[in-house]
Amino acid sequence: MSSLPIRDQKNDHLLTPENAALIIIDYQPVQVNSIASMDRQLLINNIVGVTKMAKLYKLPIILSTVNVKTGLNFETIPQLRKEMTGLPSYDRTTINAWEDVEFLEAVKATGRKKLIMTALWTEACLSFPTLDALKEGYEVFPVVDAVGGTSLAAHDAALRRMEQAGAQPVSVAQLFCELQRDWARSETVPGFMKLFIETGGTAGIQFSYDKAE
Repeated sequence: MSSLPIRDQKNDHLLTPENAALIIIDYQPVQVNSIASMDRQLLINNIVGVTKMAKLYKLPIILSTVNVKTGLNFETIPQLRKEMTGLPSYDRTTINAWEDVEFLEAVKATGRKKLIMTALWTEACLSFPTLDALKEGYEVFPVVDAVGGTSLAAHDAALRRMEQAGAQPVSVAQLFCELQRDWARSETVPGFMKLFIETGGTAGIQFSYDKAE
């Protein structure tokens, strides 16, 4: 029952705390309220869980909004914003965040080549920067159950397009497990379990029972 030595965290082909960054784009009231591909409360729970995950494993987080400074849109929803106190938000007019200078500079400044990508909507603000990042040699991991589209068909079509271009779709639970990787990494185990419990889902239910015993 001995674990192998921890692999090179920067060059591992899987996601690690040292080779990945989290990108969060346009989780604003108008966008959240227009989602029709999944339950919106579950969507909020999941993106908040993903943000807490990034904080637990100390991943760089790049947050972006659209049209706040122009007065046409509101800031990031409060449930999510409160998890990112002190972090800058890169506001844009571009639908494709990859075409915004400040956003692009912030992403490149992380030095990470694996991008955990989340955005609303799947068919626009997620797919466009994903396709551009792939063209520039990044590996992109869209989080399928923390993003949403204006219809299930639009969401699914966008995921297929990104996957065909080389993106690697992941789920929230998969991310938690991939970054933790080993129960023997005891420093982050309590936070790992808390992520499941607070985010919900079947594993979270079981972990909450186990913790109560």
